[in-house]
Amino acid sequence: MTAVSAEQFMTATPAERIAFIEARIGAALEPTRLAVRDDSAQHAGHAGAAAGGHYTVTVVAAAFGGKARIARHRLVYDALADVMQRGIHALAIMAYTPEEFVRLPDAPSSKS
Repeated sequence: MTAVSAEQFMTATPAERIAFIEARIGAALEPTRLAVRDDSAQHAGHAGAAAGGHYTVTVVAAAFGGKARIARHRLVYDALADVMQRGIHALAIMAYTPEEFVRLPDAPSSKS
């Protein structure tokens, strides 16, 4: 799969968009676990759907240590800043430190 640029994000395939999001978050936060799910199909036909995709990301990174939830979310948004205006309409973020993640009774689906 060819890497897409932020400018190409809107015309990229769903798989290319997910790869782009994974690459950006991976480079910014060096997560130990990262999962990106495209939820766009669940939002087809609603008013914001035409503006771009809906995604859920689960990120486990040491970079979140000592940070409040809003600061963790800001780190993720900062990694995706240019495409938040070009194709990401909604982003649900689950951000954990590695220590928090292992204590979850039902850890969200993620990949190493």
